[in-house]
Amino acid sequence: QVQLVESGGGLVQAGGSLRLSCAASGRAFSDYAMGWFRQAPGKEREFVAAVIWNGSTYYTDSVKGRFTISRDNTKNTMYLQMNSLKPEDTAVYSCVVRPGGASLGTVSVASVYDYWGQGTQVTVSS
Repeated sequence: QVQLVESGGGLVQAGGSLRLSCAASGRAFSDYAMGWFRQAPGKEREFVAAVIWNGSTYYTDSVKGRFTISRDNTKNTMYLQMNSLKPEDTAVYSCVVRPGGASLGTVSVASVYDYWGQGTQVTVSS
């Protein structure tokens, strides 16, 4: 069982920045495939970004150049630095983990992940 604790959401004006954190339990954290999904009201859940065991990353097109996903294996924590935020980034952001790892070709698929965080609200005002 992997426990996930998210933090860092909040309210920010357009153009601002936020950093989300996701702390995960488990002794094999460095092997985990980890990522973020988001869901806005009335919309389908959407893949945002992922990072795999070797540090390789993958982003959805709408956040490329603005968001950066990273991990600190010494702290069992993953981060999502979000810059140049737009109102359309408003959503509940959920941290996801696949302890068995994943390839970059599959990290955008929600069903790949075994564990989901409770979600943290990000609201970007115009």
